[in-house]
Amino acid sequence: MEDSPAIGPALLVAVAAGAGVWMLLRSWRGRQSDRRLVWSGWLLIVAALAYPASLLGPVRGPLIALALVSTVALGVVASNYTVRQAKARAARESLAPEPSDRATTKGRETLRWLLAGPIGMIAAMGVGIAWAALVPGEPQTRLVVGGLIVPVAWGGCMAWTLADNRIIRATAVLVGVAIVSFGAAILKGFA
Repeated sequence: MEDSPAIGPALLVAVAAGAGVWMLLRSWRGRQSDRRLVWSGWLLIVAALAYPASLLGPVRGPLIALALVSTVALGVVASNYTVRQAKARAARESLAPEPSDRATTKGRETLRWLLAGPIGMIAAMGVGIAWAALVPGEPQTRLVVGGLIVPVAWGGCMAWTLADNRIIRATAVLVGVAIVSFGAAILKGFA
């Protein structure tokens, strides 16, 4: 069996990693961090990662060591897990930001819908087309990347316009982005 010689180094890695993680936990639980425990713990973990590479080969050794060290660290941390009762929270207001208290009008809602939908899409298309026209590289790559930018930029435009209370600012930015990006793409052309 080819795997039988790996058991000895694997056990050594597990013991060294377990000792290193235990030292780190002990140091972090104290009121003041003990630097000797921290350095010794990290030294043991690094040694547990480096040692198998010399015994098990440069490809298989680090992979086995990473799997063992992470498994042992999870086991050591999980063994010290305790369930505590949640503290009762004082009744207070939510810390999450509240939506705008301003009363909405039909005109604002219509403009917000236009910004999140068609105007945001036009601005996103402008950014994608400008990318395809202005960025150096192969034309096929520029077209694909420019096409991939459009849905991401459109989603960003939607999120921003729906979250921003200042609708005039969003309008100015989206229209400006569309004009600048389409203008730059028209001036440069696609070559």
